[in-house]
Amino acid sequence: MVILSGAKALAESLRREDVRHLFGITGGAIMNLMHKLWEYGEAEEIRMITCRHEQCAAHAAEGYAVASGDVGVCFATSGPGATNLVTGIADAFLDSRPIVAITGQVPTNLVGNDAFQEADIIGSTMPITKANFQFHRVKDIPLLTKMAFKIAKTGRPGPVLLDFPKNVQIGEEHVEFPDGEIEIPGYNPTLKGHPRQIKRIAKVLKNAERPIMIAGGGTISAMANNEVLELAEMIGIPVINTLMGKGIIPETHSLSLGMAGMHGHMCANSVINQSDLIFAVGMRWSDRITGKLEYFAREATIIHLDIDSAEIGKNVGVHYPIVGDAKIVLRQIVEELKKLEATKPNGWMQKIKQLKEKCHCNIPLTDIQPIKPQQVMRLLREHIDSKTIVTTGVGRNQMWAAHYLSVGPRKFITSGGLGTMGFGFPAAIGAKVAKPDHWVVDVDGDGSFLMTQQELATSVIEDIPVTVIILNDQVLGMVRQWQNLFFEERYAVTDLGPKGFKKRVPDFAKLAEAFGANGILVERVSEIGPAIKEAKESDVTTVIDVQIDRNENIYPHLPSGAKLEEIIPCPSWTEAE
Repeated sequence: MVILSGAKALAESLRREDVRHLFGITGGAIMNLMHKLWEYGEAEEIRMITCRHEQCAAHAAEGYAVASGDVGVCFATSGPGATNLVTGIADAFLDSRPIVAITGQVPTNLVGNDAFQEADIIGSTMPITKANFQFHRVKDIPLLTKMAFKIAKTGRPGPVLLDFPKNVQIGEEHVEFPDGEIEIPGYNPTLKGHPRQIKRIAKVLKNAERPIMIAGGGTISAMANNEVLELAEMIGIPVINTLMGKGIIPETHSLSLGMAGMHGHMCANSVINQSDLIFAVGMRWSDRITGKLEYFAREATIIHLDIDSAEIGKNVGVHYPIVGDAKIVLRQIVEELKKLEATKPNGWMQKIKQLKEKCHCNIPLTDIQPIKPQQVMRLLREHIDSKTIVTTGVGRNQMWAAHYLSVGPRKFITSGGLGTMGFGFPAAIGAKVAKPDHWVVDVDGDGSFLMTQQELATSVIEDIPVTVIILNDQVLGMVRQWQNLFFEERYAVTDLGPKGFKKRVPDFAKLAEAFGANGILVERVSEIGPAIKEAKESDVTTVIDVQIDRNENIYPHLPSGAKLEEIIPCPSWTEAE
C-alpha cells in the first residue's frame, strides 16, 4: 500500500489498464487529474488528445474502441463539460461500444447545492450506461476503476462513467491496487451456450430447407467473423447483416446478401419472408430491420443468440433462445453440426444465387452534373484495401456507404441505434489513433459534418490525418427524402444553402484550409478519382467537397411501419423468377 492523491491513484489505475490514449477537454473540476496524467504523458506512456467539443471526445473514444477492439476513454470537466458527453455516451450505449467516460465533479460537500458548473451526471447517465460510479474515497479508486473497465468490455459491451469530485482528486489515502482478475458481485455474463440447447439448435439448422442467418453488431464485438463464415459454408446458410454487422463476412462471398432493413438490399429483404428458419446472432430486432412486426417472417422458426438475455423475445417471438458470446456459441454449434454431417439445401442455394444476380443498383461513371453519390462510392471503392477503415455520418451518405463499400470486420464504423449526426469525423479521428497505419476515410454529409467540423483543429494540431469525403447536397438529405416520398414534397426546414442553391455555403475546401488541412472541391466525375488518390497519399487531413445531386434518393426505402414486402425498390430491381 502507498499513500497517493485521488488524481494520482486514478492516473496510475489507467496506466495499469493499459490505457494509452484519452480524448477530452480539461476544465476546473478535472485539472488535478490532468496534472497527474501529464507525468505519464511526459514519459510517453499516456497521450491526452485535446478535442474541441466533449461530444466529439466521446465519439472519438467510440471510434478508437471499434477499431482497436479495446476500451476507449474520454474525459470532461463538470457541468456543461460532462453534459456535452451525454450524446456520445448514449450513442455508445445503443451500439454496445466499450468506453469509459471520466467526468470532473464539484466537491462532495457541494453536490446538490447548485454549485458553479454542477450537474447530476450520475442521474443523467444512469439510463445510458452499463454502470456509473462516483468516487467518494481515494482508497476505492483502483477497485472501482478496474470494475469499470471490466464491465465496459465484458458481456454486452457498453459505456461506464466515473465521476470524480474535486476534493477526492486532491485528497490522500493509503491505496492498494488489485492484482489479476476481480469478481464483481451480481455481474457474471453467460459466455457458453447451454449444451442441450446447442444440440437442439444444431438439429434445427440441419433440417431447415430455407435458412438464413442475420448477423448483427454482436458478431463484430465478439470477433466471430471466422465462426460465422464457417457455419455459413458448412450448411449453406446465406448471411444477412444489419448495419452494425457490416463486414462480418466478405460481401463478395456467394452466401453474403448484404444489409437488410429499411434501406437494405432488396435480395436481403426479399429472402426474409421466404425463409423457414432465421438464425439471428448478436442483433436486437430493431424496427429498422423488421418493419411491421406482425407481418415479419410469419412462417419462419426463429433462433436468437445474444449475450444479453434481455434482448431475447423483447421485440420478436423466439422459438429457440440461447444466451452466450457469439464466437463461443457459434463454435459450439459448428462442432455439433460436424457430428450430424449436415448438408446444404441445394434448391435454396440456387434461389439465393438468382436473387444476388438481380440485386444491383449501379450508376454509370459518365461525366454528368450534378454528380451522383453512387458514382463517388464506386470510385472510392477502387481505393479501399485491407488497411482501410470507413466511418460515416448519419443520413443518405451513411446508407450509400453501407450499400456500395465493402470492408472487413471492425472497419465500418457508424452510428446505428441513436443515429447521431456528426459522428463520422470524430470517430475517424479515434479510429486513426487506434490504427495509425490504416487509411481512415469518413463518408459524410454536409449537414452531419458541420455539427463536428471544429475537430479539424484536433486532427491538424494533434497530427491525426484522416480523409473526409463530403457528399454535399446542401440539404438534410434523409429528411428531404422522406419529405419527397411521404410529405407532398414540402421541404420544410431541410434546405441548408441559399435559395436556389446557386452557391454552396459553406465552402468546405476553404474551411479545411482555414484549419490548416487540405481542401479539394470536386464538381465533375472525372475529378473524383484524382481527389481521392491525393487525399489517401496526404500526410494531413484532407476534406473533399463533392457537389452531388440533392434530388438523388437512396433506395430501397421501407416506409415507417410498413411490411417488408412494401419496400420501395431501386428502380432497376427485378424480382428473380
